[in-house]
Amino acid sequence: MSDTAAEALPPAARPITRAVLEIDEYAAGLGWDQPARLFALVDTAALLKNEPGIARQLGLEPGPEGQLTPIEQEEIPAGKALDDFLGTIAWPESVAGCALVVERLILPPTAEAKVPSGVSERELTAWVAKHPERQEVRMTVAVLRDGTRETALRLREKDSAREVLTGPALVPGLAEALLTTFA
Repeated sequence: MSDTAAEALPPAARPITRAVLEIDEYAAGLGWDQPARLFALVDTAALLKNEPGIARQLGLEPGPEGQLTPIEQEEIPAGKALDDFLGTIAWPESVAGCALVVERLILPPTAEAKVPSGVSERELTAWVAKHPERQEVRMTVAVLRDGTRETALRLREKDSAREVLTGPALVPGLAEALLTTFA
């Protein structure tokens, strides 16, 4: 599919968007307060052709051109900083992209002016955790080798597939960090 054709498709029709929403739904089924999860995104047609045993285990069938299959990786080591962990990853050529699911606390823009300065990261985290306007969010961020990206955001207080917000630029820093795993 050409880039122009992909841009013309409605967002849910883009393979990366479908993959992100599939991963988001999987994570939602596990509930909240989960550790970060990492997924390889592989071309479904290539997986069916090159790894038929794995494809059968996953229950894969031929689908639309460019379809991506998420494959969960081993658990991210507890206590290891996410940036440090991502710096250790090198994907084989057979991996078209990757996705990461993380839960975080966020504040609305109106609270930014009240953020204390000159505090440690631990103190800032504690301040956010106690803030009355904080919200828990699950972010599913995916990138492809060519730089294509997609994100799904799910607020804990609106924990419904109908309330999931998607877009390619919702968490740019995390998308950039994921892209470095393909460098």
